[in-house]
Amino acid sequence: MFWVYVLQCRDGSYYTGHTDDLEKRFSQHRAGEIPDCYTATRLPVRLVFQQTHATREEALGAERQIKGWGRAKKRALISGDWEGLSRLSRSRDKGDGD
Repeated sequence: MFWVYVLQCRDGSYYTGHTDDLEKRFSQHRAGEIPDCYTATRLPVRLVFQQTHATREEALGAERQIKGWGRAKKRALISGDWEGLSRLSRSRDKGDGD
């Protein structure tokens, strides 16, 4: 089992990643144990979205897709606003940053 996940950072920005051990990875992010990671200077972080995938390739594909989205689409995903996510996808609107 693999996960794609989204963290919300202290500054309100989002970080998207994938892992095969969500609990361990989230703990590493919270503790700042990944020094070169985007989140290390934006602590604390909050886990706001997680989704399971059968393979690492699927999780990585989902991570790449979400990373390409703007803030509005990420917020729609996080809140479970499937109608808004669909509307934003149809308009090819990436949203307003990060």
